[in-house]
Amino acid sequence: QVQLVESGGGSVQAGGSLSLSCTASGFMMRNYCMAWFRQAPGKQRERLAFIDSYGRTIYLESLEGRFTFSQDNSKNTLNLQMNSLKSDDTAMYYCAAGRPLFGECKNYDYWGQGTQVTVSS
Repeated sequence: QVQLVESGGGSVQAGGSLSLSCTASGFMMRNYCMAWFRQAPGKQRERLAFIDSYGRTIYLESLEGRFTFSQDNSKNTLNLQMNSLKSDDTAMYYCAAGRPLFGECKNYDYWGQGTQVTVSS
């Protein structure tokens, strides 16, 4: 019954913006570690941003402050605002959920199908 569905992906020019959303069903986000990941062909999956067990938002440093992560517990929705997009941001973007282990969010058991983001030069 646990399900995550991403939306908002598409094709944009370099320098443009996109807003991604992830809606959860079958569980409440407030009780899980939530995160956004991405994976480009031939590259390893990266965790872009997540909420830790203390409720803090942690970002991947290489994003250079261009992305903003938010979680709306009342709507059970996760969002990722992406600005100043670059060609290197082209990837499949996923939201994921997992339970904290010893107070840390490292393993994610539930994944969405993903939404494609393509940035042209």
